[in-house]
Amino acid sequence: MSGIELYIHIPFCVKKCLYCDFLSGVFDEKMQRRYTAALCTEIKYLAATHPDCNISTIYVGGGTPSWLSEDLMDDIITTVKKSFKVSPLAEISVECNPGTLTAEKLNVYRSIGINRLSIGLQSANDDELKELGRIHDYNRFLHTYDLVRKAGFDNVNVDIMTGLPHQTIEKLEKTLSCVTMLRPEHISAYSLIIEKGTPFYEKYKFDAVKQQAGMETEDLPTDEESYHLYKYTMEYLEARGYKRYEISNYARNGKVCRHNIGYWDRVPYLGAGLGAASLFNNVRTSNISDIYKYVETSEAIASGKDISFDLSSPYFETEETLSKKDAMAEFMYLGLRKMEGINRADFYMMFGLDIEAIYGPVITALRNQGFMDAKEGRIFLTDIGIDISNQVLSKFLLD
Repeated sequence: MSGIELYIHIPFCVKKCLYCDFLSGVFDEKMQRRYTAALCTEIKYLAATHPDCNISTIYVGGGTPSWLSEDLMDDIITTVKKSFKVSPLAEISVECNPGTLTAEKLNVYRSIGINRLSIGLQSANDDELKELGRIHDYNRFLHTYDLVRKAGFDNVNVDIMTGLPHQTIEKLEKTLSCVTMLRPEHISAYSLIIEKGTPFYEKYKFDAVKQQAGMETEDLPTDEESYHLYKYTMEYLEARGYKRYEISNYARNGKVCRHNIGYWDRVPYLGAGLGAASLFNNVRTSNISDIYKYVETSEAIASGKDISFDLSSPYFETEETLSKKDAMAEFMYLGLRKMEGINRADFYMMFGLDIEAIYGPVITALRNQGFMDAKEGRIFLTDIGIDISNQVLSKFLLD
């Protein structure tokens, strides 16, 4: 089979950030080791149930994967390479947070084939980092970045955030200036979203409603201010050689994240670990979301016990076969996040239909409104269309 992608979830953090709704938390080393063993069992199970899969990218996300000790990360990557056919040119990424990396860890990462790191900075302003509940200050980030470069990593992403409470253009400019002077190969610039179930939701939920309604806010930037922060980020980064290739992602020297490109192109992927999602043969699944149940399931499999389960894998919590309409809609609203948009020929190859047969009226209307354009067999959003991408992309949902 042609290349597929592998996502591996590490749900451990030093401390939970105040805005984070990801499946992660604080656990002791005993649980980290138990979970890693369970994860390796699942990786072997995935390889056995998906024979002849060639892995083209591996992405280790979290949580904070770099919080794991280096021997556990070695166990995970080594298990993948022993269980699957992994391309010698595979992109292997690991998410890291400042303060959780050492020179020894980084040397082990290099020795096991990890070749791309993503560092969560979020802001170069210490007051904003404190507000977000981050474990680091800007100087600790600089120390981590220096360690990464000295270890020989030449494909590094830095995450930053816009739309933070009380964020101004001046504060954002400081973050952008500090980051671009370091010249990482890739920058991800995400807008803060106030998610239910987080401390930020309890603190800012009323402000978030006002923001969405276009009203004056107390702590969060207004909707108009958020738009200016977003546009300023785009213009600043592009002026300094960072090409925007997706709504929130920028790269220089062609160093796009291949794993993320595959996700937007609907390349099949397998997910291993707590709550991890997979898309394979047009079936979307998500793993068990309770860490104790996940670990116990793996331990039962490793011991050879018979376990009863309702879905096609004992690890699955949900399983859904996508309809053709669902798959087409997903192809559109994921692919149109990319600046280059989607290829008409790819749509025909995947679904056996011309794109106009399904979306002709929608595409015509959006082009007439200036939100979409077409060139050389591709369909893509214009700058105006990208600015209101949520509304535009919703037009491609099919009843």
